[in-house]
Amino acid sequence: MPQQQLRQQQLNARAKLSDAQRKSAAQHVGQHLLALPELQQPSIIASYHSVKAELPTATLNAQILAQGHRLALPILHPFRRGHLLFLEVHDNTQWTTNRYGIPEPCLTVQDVVPLHQLQIMLVPLVAFDRQGNRLGMGGGYYDRTLQWWYQGRLNVLPIGLAYNEQYVEKLPAQPWDVPLAMVITPAKVWDFRG
Repeated sequence: MPQQQLRQQQLNARAKLSDAQRKSAAQHVGQHLLALPELQQPSIIASYHSVKAELPTATLNAQILAQGHRLALPILHPFRRGHLLFLEVHDNTQWTTNRYGIPEPCLTVQDVVPLHQLQIMLVPLVAFDRQGNRLGMGGGYYDRTLQWWYQGRLNVLPIGLAYNEQYVEKLPAQPWDVPLAMVITPAKVWDFRG
């Protein structure tokens, strides 16, 4: 199946989930995530602001902060087209909406978190497979950001967050696609590390 057709099929399936199903899925994913050994010490965690039918992250992001972790969310990089920049979020963070309609923190230099300081990066996805391959929205933002990790030059743990329904047996992988270390669904934690 062509990648764009698969993406649309997965987006349609995700959109059919009810609000109650999404909320329940997010609760289970959050429980799995917060129980990981990697989250038992205070960390700097990059998350994202979910939109449309993505697995809801608002409650999870609040739980991350409540457990004493620092939270950073992405913005479209202002100088490097196609890249992400991560900003630490506080109670007084001001918000804006980017060109894709996604809420993001307003750029404040003192809130910039360099990639090498992030310990965990939560990644949105449209679909994933048993090798940890990820199908995103097609912009390549996370693939570019995670290239440093894939090349062994960045010590961050990339974890996809997904509904059970987002699993597919095999995705068509492109040379520039970066597989994830883990994916967490309501049903299980998929660990793709060695």
